[in-house]
Amino acid sequence: MVKKTAAALLIVALAAAYTLLQQKPEADRLELTGENIVCFGDSLTSGFGASAGKDYPAQLSQLLGRPVINAGATGDTTARALQRLEKDVLSHSPRIVLITLGGNDLKNRIPRKTAFENLKQIVARIQDAGALVIVGGIDLPVFGRGFGKGYESVATETGAILIPNILEGIFGNQGLMSDPIHPNDDGYAKMAGRFYTAIPTEALP
Repeated sequence: MVKKTAAALLIVALAAAYTLLQQKPEADRLELTGENIVCFGDSLTSGFGASAGKDYPAQLSQLLGRPVINAGATGDTTARALQRLEKDVLSHSPRIVLITLGGNDLKNRIPRKTAFENLKQIVARIQDAGALVIVGGIDLPVFGRGFGKGYESVATETGAILIPNILEGIFGNQGLMSDPIHPNDDGYAKMAGRFYTAIPTEALP
């Protein structure tokens, strides 16, 4: 019995090790072919509630010292983002794509499975175009409907880099919010800093 248990544990350990080896960071397994940094998403990307030039893509551009394309659209769901992916992202020769999507799916009660199937398609198509993907997730403990786990699953399955909760310490902090949903200039600065930290230096154009 002891031998059987030990053998079973060894098999589990080897399987886990194999899985980890397969899940290499995206930057290590992708040949990046594009030229531009694109921020793609909903109002968190377009900068709703921010002063002119204080949305997170603009502040990220300042941190990087290079241009960043803002492809945010207020009100976007993952389904709408998927529809405009070619025009607003893939046609711009992306090298690094930073994503904030899912908040409107959550707000509009879109089924979690549908939202993350869409997001997985978006990530996969961007990767197929030769770009690194960084996802800014949203994890609301009470009202999140398990979306936090959905972002984790997409990142695990695709190898995309995940910031588990891009609004951590921002959401609910009146000093960092312009309204109950959107950050203010300082809140967007924190978002920009988190994306900046997540970008591998070797991936930059």
